[in-house]
Amino acid sequence: AAAATVTCRRGMDWKRSLRGRLAARRAPKKSEQELKDEEMELFAKYYVEWKGGRQSGNTSYTNIPRFYYRLPAEDEVLLQKLREESRAVFLQRKSRELLDNEELQNLWFLLDKHQTLPMIGEEAMINYENFLKVGEKAGPKCKQFFTAKIFAKLLHNDPYGRISIMQFFNYVMRKVWLHQTRIGLSLYDVAGQGYLRESDLENYILELIPTLPQLDGLEKSFYSFYVCTAVRKFFFFLDPLRTGKIKIQDILACSFLDDLLELRDEELSKESQETNWFSAPSALRVYGQYLNLDKDHNGMLSKEELSRYGTGTLTNIFLDRVFQECLTYDGEMDYKTYLDFVLALENRKEPAALQYIFKLLDIENKGYLNVFSLNYFFRAIQEQMKIHGQEPVSFQDVKDEIFDMVKPKDPYKISLQDLINSSQGDTVTSILIDLNGFWTYENREVLVASDNDSTADVDDT
Repeated sequence: AAAATVTCRRGMDWKRSLRGRLAARRAPKKSEQELKDEEMELFAKYYVEWKGGRQSGNTSYTNIPRFYYRLPAEDEVLLQKLREESRAVFLQRKSRELLDNEELQNLWFLLDKHQTLPMIGEEAMINYENFLKVGEKAGPKCKQFFTAKIFAKLLHNDPYGRISIMQFFNYVMRKVWLHQTRIGLSLYDVAGQGYLRESDLENYILELIPTLPQLDGLEKSFYSFYVCTAVRKFFFFLDPLRTGKIKIQDILACSFLDDLLELRDEELSKESQETNWFSAPSALRVYGQYLNLDKDHNGMLSKEELSRYGTGTLTNIFLDRVFQECLTYDGEMDYKTYLDFVLALENRKEPAALQYIFKLLDIENKGYLNVFSLNYFFRAIQEQMKIHGQEPVSFQDVKDEIFDMVKPKDPYKISLQDLINSSQGDTVTSILIDLNGFWTYENREVLVASDNDSTADVDDT
């Protein structure tokens, strides 16, 4: 009887197990999300057990602010419009935070009223105590300027520990101008990412022209050429990698915008206009040179036409390299490419200009100039000297002088950085690409002596 009972129980257990398996098979399968949730739950459980059964009290991870916002796609018109409107409202708010003319006048009145005696010449001064008093009365917009840090920056050698009122006011004016300009440039930042493309900067300058009295005489038909001339300087120097865009911060940090806005001065001297790339005389000069070189009047320059640039003494080998490396159309150069060429040759001391010329001199594309590269270009100088009836100079002597001037890290190779660091890049490049430049270098002592004689003659008179 006992054996029969045990057998019966085993049969019941077997039946239950079979039913359980069949029920499990009939149960619906869990979704992928449910499986993931279960997996996460188990992970959390085992992690807490591994940490000793205590959950960390630091829940700061739940408060991490969102730091990435996806830009709307081209077909997401509503999102794009929302983003544009949001940026416009933001820029308007920032603009309202700036001091207006009336507030600046009030600030000047308060500074003048609280000046601290004695005066140094005609310079009005203010001490730190009065400086703080003005800060309290000037209003919330001025609060950012009345700090100990700014006072210390403007503090020089005054025995009474004061700063110049004029210097402080100019500092405030400069800051306000920078913010105004940044907001103005940001309005043209179509992408809204802190940079301007070529077309954005063109629109900015085109709309700026009517506000610059020095450009009143420009014909409207010349506007497009003027804008192209102005924009190229920004991109040549501020976009060395040729990405097609410039950071607004870089535009504000360089002096080009100052030069451009200097044209607001109705009484700008003739000398200042001639040295300012953005002035009407300068733009007309560059465009006039281009037209004069274009003998066949097709709007483009061939190598033969470009060879008459400047004094007409650039070597053929160098010009060959220009047309090999620079953007051309059926072997001819357009105005934009010509502007890069002019900016490089007229600013040979600048790193961006040296980078442009170095790329042309680096015929083997190795990132450095060796004896072969120097000899390759200097042979053209020697040939020109023969044509002009001059006794050719030994390359060995010139090569030694170049390496002595540059003092490269590697005694057999000259890198672009070596040229920039030496401060002799303009001289070295002139020796290699321009007969007139080489002649000026060779006769530098005679030229200095003649300049001194001329100065002495003027003094005697």
